Amino acid sequence: MNIEPLASPSDLDAVLAIEHESFTSPWTREMYLAELDNVGISFCYLARDDSGDILGFCSFWRVLDELHINNLAVAPPYRRRGIGTGLLTHVLNEGGRLGAHRATLEVRRSNDVARHLYERLGFATAGVRRAYYTNPIEDALVLWREHLDERERTDLATP
Repeated sequence: MNIEPLASPSDLDAVLAIEHESFTSPWTREMYLAELDNVGISFCYLARDDSGDILGFCSFWRVLDELHINNLAVAPPYRRRGIGTGLLTHVLNEGGRLGAHRATLEVRRSNDVARHLYERLGFATAGVRRAYYTNPIEDALVLWREHLDERERTDLATP
């Protein structure tokens, strides 16, 4: 698996396909195009296989010394193979390199698979956003991870 930044709108079709398969309220092409224009704040990394196909992605904002993870998704046929772990580990390391000291994200309360991944990578629940998600309406858990300046060990990147 190769991880690289989203640098071209030509990759958006694959990102949007994964987005639509993964989320009940997916981001739009226009939202991702705006992210591409927000250089230095908005970032998106792609996981590709050896043939160049996009298997997953992770988008985030760097705001001062914090990372705000917006979306992390893997195409359904490739889930549970360590791709999400690899992407998030890469993003946390990149965030530390960019000067971020901590990271935050929201996750559906019912998304046990994602919560387990985040907890394995050092995130802890810090709060709840009531009725944050729609379709269906559900609470979000607000998770934080401190100490991004301490790089991830590679053994954490395996499922």
